Amino acid sequence: MVKTYLKTVRRMFKKHLIRLLSLIGIVLISTGFISGIGSPTDMIKDSIENYYKSQNVSDFVVKSKTGSFTDEQILAVKNHYGEGNVEEGMSVDIQTEERRSLRLYFLNLENMKINKFELVEGEKITADDVNCVYAEEKDNVIKGYVVGEKVEIDIASALNLTIEYKKINVTIKGIVRSPLTFGKDGEPSYNNPEDTEIPDNISEINKLDLLENILYCPIDLCPIIIPKGDLYIKAENQDLFNSFSYGYEKYVEREKVELVKLLGDDIRIITLYDNYSFKSIIASANKVRGIGNILMVIFIAVTLLVVLSSMMRLMDEERSQIACLKTLGYGSTSVVLRYVFFALVALAIGGGVGFFVGYGVSWLICFVFGYGHVMPPISVVVNPSYYFISLGVIVAATLIAVFSVGMRLANNAPADLLRPKMPKKGKRILLERIPFIWKRLSFKYKSSMRNVFRYKTRFFMMLISVAVSTGLVFAGLALLDMCVFGDFGSPAIVGIAVVVVAFAGLLTAVVINTLTTINISEREREIATLMVLGYHDGEICGYIYREICISAFFGILLGYPVGIGLATLVFKTIGFGAVGDVSWFIWILIPFIVFGFTLLVTLMLRPKIVKTKMNESLKAVE
Repeated sequence: MVKTYLKTVRRMFKKHLIRLLSLIGIVLISTGFISGIGSPTDMIKDSIENYYKSQNVSDFVVKSKTGSFTDEQILAVKNHYGEGNVEEGMSVDIQTEERRSLRLYFLNLENMKINKFELVEGEKITADDVNCVYAEEKDNVIKGYVVGEKVEIDIASALNLTIEYKKINVTIKGIVRSPLTFGKDGEPSYNNPEDTEIPDNISEINKLDLLENILYCPIDLCPIIIPKGDLYIKAENQDLFNSFSYGYEKYVEREKVELVKLLGDDIRIITLYDNYSFKSIIASANKVRGIGNILMVIFIAVTLLVVLSSMMRLMDEERSQIACLKTLGYGSTSVVLRYVFFALVALAIGGGVGFFVGYGVSWLICFVFGYGHVMPPISVVVNPSYYFISLGVIVAATLIAVFSVGMRLANNAPADLLRPKMPKKGKRILLERIPFIWKRLSFKYKSSMRNVFRYKTRFFMMLISVAVSTGLVFAGLALLDMCVFGDFGSPAIVGIAVVVVAFAGLLTAVVINTLTTINISEREREIATLMVLGYHDGEICGYIYREICISAFFGILLGYPVGIGLATLVFKTIGFGAVGDVSWFIWILIPFIVFGFTLLVTLMLRPKIVKTKMNESLKAVE
């Protein structure tokens, strides 16, 4: 009994290999996209967190609005946070030209314990070096300097000093990378108002006062004997929190109040949440997650729809096999477990490969982030939550549906299962009530239209699947259009848009392939009948193709409002763009893309149509 049972399982896999591959493909695409777009945010945050810890980045930069802090104020801060967690310095932004500034830091370069930067090029500054400074790496600022270059600066004027202090020429001895500066679109100057909100639009960002470059100078280069205008504070208990946690956010707000008590109101407190580079990259990462949260639901819905449709049809096709197994003494549960196993194999293989696809997509997105930011080393951390949520929902819903429907089917009497299902009777369709159109259609188009609307469940599945796929393609192209032609967004968002378009296209192709395969399998007796009546291969294929194209046409029409809705949600999530701003050619391109996939898939399935075996398909089941 067991041997016979296993043999039927093997034959089922062999017979329905194409369907199995289609199910694997759609699960792979869905889980790969969802896990791939859901993980980068955590990967980036984890990378920044590790980088900040390794460079001992300050939690607070406190600037005195009066020019400097008193020794008493500094002592009070050190007593509160610890001697080793506070460093003194001075920084000022010098206006160089319209909307451009040069930032000068005066620091103890030989003994920096907080905000340690990396030497990228050149040599370290020693006590013997005269008027030597470090410059920020070119990628992080507007104007890059090279090692050995001389720069004239008017320090006294910048600090509003009354003493005579001539302009000096400093020599760039090294190029460094600061952990506080890793944005490639220009760092805003201190000269901007404190409450300035950084816009997403690049052209609007360029209207701000941006840093031309940053110079890190030894303390003895400052005209003030002991520069005490800045305090760099590392929170002693910061290790208790992750920089992105709610606990850390509450801690920062609490400590800002404490700093005002210690230092008075004439201060400017700059936290990580005020750091432009930090805000910029995290905002982009959160937008990626927001897009993923929206599209995750859509991908899961389409996957479930297609997988369930395919499995329901598979069991319906094997009514006679189910009847034979029951006649041989197998119980309903044993019979249904064949199809549960079939679904599990497809889900397991598709989900397993999908994990690695998602892993690759995550790294690709993080790589794209590097075009807009100087990224720290990316941590190998893939958030499994999105993967397990998506796969878990698909597996649970599929197994429940397959088992419940299968049990309902298997509980029928074998004699009932051996009888073929009664074909649905054709009815007048709505188009027939429009004589002006209906009378001008040829018989073959009338027949195709009636067949499409005769099987309403099949038509509904195709309609919804194509509509959602069309909507995904539209949303991806609309987002890409806004980024490329609308001067919005960062390279990271452009990368996301490309990923969305690519996966939406793949999903569309697999969905159409799966549903078309199901359609052909359902019509084998019909196709065989046409062959007997003398229809040649081209006519038979055209008979099937027309119905597929008609269904795709209505799916595309429905896909436009779906796409508009998705695009609106995506634009709202990322904070820019509007559906009305999408270029006209995107609206025209959509049907060509979806129809292109449809035609490609249908042409690939031509051999399956023309190789239909008449004898087997027309055998009486009674």
